[in-house]
Amino acid sequence: MTTAKMEQIDVLRVELAILRQQHRDLDHAIEALHAQNSPDMLTIKRLKKQKLTIKDQMAALEDRITPDITA
Repeated sequence: MTTAKMEQIDVLRVELAILRQQHRDLDHAIEALHAQNSPDMLTIKRLKKQKLTIKDQMAALEDRITPDITA
């Protein structure tokens, strides 16, 4: 593996770490909204959709970092 390829993978890992943190932050925000007496369900729905989008982005990055060996 070349140095440029290793650096690219390192960048992808940093991006993945950022996405994981954002995913956790959204999870905490959703939990906090649910804990309110009258939670704003529209906001919760939007946050859950955003969380799913981030999950898809994380899966795509994980695929780029760890390619399928059997392919």
